[in-house]
Amino acid sequence: MKILFFIVLAIITFYFIIKAYKNTKDIIIHKIKINNEVSNGHIPKINILQLSDLHLENISISPTELFEKLKDEPIDLIALTGDFLDRKRTIPKLVPYLKILNQLNARYGIYAVLGNHDYVLRNQNLQLLIETLEEYNCKVLQNENDMIFVQGKPVNIIGIDDFSTKRSNLAASYNGIKSGINLVLTHDPNIVLHMDKYHFDYLLAGHFHGGQICYPKAYHLVKMGQLARMNIVKGLHIQGGKSFYISEGLGQTGVNIRVGSRPEITFHEFSLPGSVKKVVEAI
Repeated sequence: MKILFFIVLAIITFYFIIKAYKNTKDIIIHKIKINNEVSNGHIPKINILQLSDLHLENISISPTELFEKLKDEPIDLIALTGDFLDRKRTIPKLVPYLKILNQLNARYGIYAVLGNHDYVLRNQNLQLLIETLEEYNCKVLQNENDMIFVQGKPVNIIGIDDFSTKRSNLAASYNGIKSGINLVLTHDPNIVLHMDKYHFDYLLAGHFHGGQICYPKAYHLVKMGQLARMNIVKGLHIQGGKSFYISEGLGQTGVNIRVGSRPEITFHEFSLPGSVKKVVEAI
């Protein structure tokens, strides 16, 4: 009887592992509209593709498959919100994904920030990752900002470095910023709890994978900061009247399975607010 029990248990376990692996191929495409309720045909909009947490050691979509999902969508700007990989040997695997992103011809380019797994790389290896991103036209923002103009409206792209590894520097990120719409890219969304004095109109992040394994809940996330303890680990949220979005990510970490979560591609249609708010400097 014991042998039969263990055989049945092994079969059930194997079934659930296979199912959890198949979940990594079941990619959800979310389309988010921000400020749409106050927009009309005369208000500028920017269409943003967000990809987060590729974790190329454990990703279940090929560059070609990804391109097929993206090629027919209107894309003005591509935002890559960190955790590309954590092994030097994986850097070459990033190149074909960057090539297909370049084929999308995003009007305002590709912007990237780094995540905690990227910082597993050190010194020359980390520099190689950054240089690879830059070689394929990704502007890597490490506590810095850049400005684009959308139908004449100034938009600040603010890249805040990873909060979980204590690399975030809000003062540096906002240094020299001019009046405009503030779009923040970062990896760990916990930074929003520290931004009372720093205005943003929309913030994009990742980091939590939506839990990745959520059965019955993602209890393992409690160590990942206050937002996780508040069960704010994916989707659209409001903090201090300001909107932010947490992607579930495209790849997996640890093991290549998902339970109660799915890989995510996100399109954000962001209607630019009519009034430009000034940055509140830190005291």
